[in-house]
Amino acid sequence: MIRVLLVEENGLLRGALDALLTREEDMEVVAEAGGDGKILARALSYRPDVVVIDVDSRQDEALATAGELCKRLPECRTLLVAGAPTLERLRRVLALRPPGLIGKDGPSDRLVEGIRKVVGGQRYIDPELALLVLDAVENPLTPREREVLRLAADGAPGPEIADRLSLSVGTVRNHLSAITRKVGARNRIDAIRIARESGWL
Repeated sequence: MIRVLLVEENGLLRGALDALLTREEDMEVVAEAGGDGKILARALSYRPDVVVIDVDSRQDEALATAGELCKRLPECRTLLVAGAPTLERLRRVLALRPPGLIGKDGPSDRLVEGIRKVVGGQRYIDPELALLVLDAVENPLTPREREVLRLAADGAPGPEIADRLSLSVGTVRNHLSAITRKVGARNRIDAIRIARESGWL
């Protein structure tokens, strides 16, 4: 029997996932957790085979918990669930090298398949999410352009960016113009949005 710990902040969705998994003859939901910071304690207490974690709400906390689970309970596998993530967020999640990652928008049997795969020692990445990463356009920005755009995204004006990067104001202006052109943006704000959504920052 596969012992599952469900981590989902939304009570209604958590109940639906519980009902879905309970129908499987080889699965048992042994515990549930919301966004209450008790995930690790419940995992250590119930010793599940797999922890299914929604990484959309409180993403930083969820990812930190997933990493801590790997250290404290290495025999327990994690299956992360993400809903329509941007490429930037998806790359961040994949950088953790989770045993499993599925999208919320996929068919329900993908969750069941993912659980069985990771518990069996395999890595399972939702095919649609994998394609999103594979189809991503290569970052057209140079390292210096990324530095300039990061500071601009943080709200720094041109003179401050120039001062912090030891550049002239004219050079910063040229970099921002080049960035806008390269990413096909209308203006600086649009360039920041495009770069973030594409995972280039």
